[in-house]
Amino acid sequence: MTSKSTEFATESGNTHVSVHGHQAKIMVVDDDVRLRDLLRRYLTEQGFNVVTAENATAMNKLWLRERYDLLVLDLGLPDQDGLQVLKSLRDDGIRLPVLLLTARDTIEDKVNGLDSGADDYLAKPFEMA
Repeated sequence: MTSKSTEFATESGNTHVSVHGHQAKIMVVDDDVRLRDLLRRYLTEQGFNVVTAENATAMNKLWLRERYDLLVLDLGLPDQDGLQVLKSLRDDGIRLPVLLLTARDTIEDKVNGLDSGADDYLAKPFEMA
């Protein structure tokens, strides 16, 4: 299944990214409040609707209320390993794109993340263009 993405400008000049007729919604799950806030602000400026969670428990509560187009998931969550969260999502048939965001940066870590069902893997620290 391919998703149709379009951009449009609002009256204020902000650009929004639309997927299947709605503003694309991204969930960012990371226990680092500074990084969560930075990603939320940056992605919002890029036209995305962003929801954040500080751990797997908060993510699961939010997950039940909304549909998301992308999940940005830290592996080092305080209450559950991010790989286990990802495996649970995939086992439940949830196929949305998942970007793993983590300080684990060895080749083995990347292979494990991708083999667990991630669509991409970004090691911390990173730069935003």
